[in-house]
Amino acid sequence: MPMEIVDNSTESRFELLLDGKVAGFADYRLLPTKIVFTHTEVLPAYEGQGLAGKLVGFALQASADTGLRVVPVCPYVAKYIERHPEFKDLVDAPTR
Repeated sequence: MPMEIVDNSTESRFELLLDGKVAGFADYRLLPTKIVFTHTEVLPAYEGQGLAGKLVGFALQASADTGLRVVPVCPYVAKYIERHPEFKDLVDAPTR
């Protein structure tokens, strides 16, 4: 099944597509110098396949590539960063 991850900026979320259909997403709020990840979800039919990790890894790398600091409000994103120290330098304080 072909997998693709895209930044759907219109919906403010990274989407993981399988066969062209959304299987998961990572919602964000974009600020001038930061990206606030608010929620990550993989649809029930696709759970247990490691897709959330692929999605979040891609989203964090895309954020790093564009020079954005990351605010991990989403618990999954925070846990992912904790387990992948290469992304710890991206973390910024929450924005109120």
